[in-house]
Amino acid sequence: MKIKRHNEILELIKSREIGTQEELLDLLKNKGYDVTQATISRDIRELNLTKVNNGGRQKYAVIVKDEEFSDKYVRVLKEGFVSMLSSGNLIVLKTVVGMAMAVATAIDALEMPEIIGCIAGDDTIFIAVSENNSTMDVMNKLKKLTKEG
Repeated sequence: MKIKRHNEILELIKSREIGTQEELLDLLKNKGYDVTQATISRDIRELNLTKVNNGGRQKYAVIVKDEEFSDKYVRVLKEGFVSMLSSGNLIVLKTVVGMAMAVATAIDALEMPEIIGCIAGDDTIFIAVSENNSTMDVMNKLKKLTKEG
């Protein structure tokens, strides 16, 4: 649940201007997460969030080294990955039930230039691969990321 919550927090701060822990707490509760202010505070610390100035208003943002940021998303990918197949320029990636959104967010955050985007359901992700790239090459990259070590 923690990984799912962390991914939700990252999505929220990416898509909204959240300036306080209370705002984040309310948004998470509205999405069905049973969280407290202490949990939010801990999550903010663990995700290395910071406040940045956004036109006179402060908002939370992720400020971390790219390597650390990528490592978190690779862990989500590893934990949620089950299998994948391809058809044309689409990859169908199966995940643990309930993890598709988190894994799709992780894949998007890795900013692989070959991937145009992802659509996630509950346990399935459609990954669109650019026509200029090989679907098999992208699948091999994703497989390498899901392997230990």
